Amino acid sequence: MHEFSLINDLIQKIKAIAQEQSAQKVVGVKVSLGALSHISADHFRDHFIAAARGTIAEDAKLEIETFRDEYDPQAQDILLESLELE
Repeated sequence: MHEFSLINDLIQKIKAIAQEQSAQKVVGVKVSLGALSHISADHFRDHFIAAARGTIAEDAKLEIETFRDEYDPQAQDILLESLELE
């Protein structure tokens, strides 16, 4: 259930950025998963698709980069790297 909370927060951030930029649609999302974020790319994708359903980010192309360095300061984080907006 922890994943749901993290991804819901991410969707809220995406919606806020899209609104600030007066975007009609989010067409691409790039995220990075830290080595200690405790979620696989496939699991993240499934949760993201479900959370984005019915939002401005629905059907956005999702690019996921996974980091392996457990000593990175952001190893526990899920980072929003970029958005592609229309």
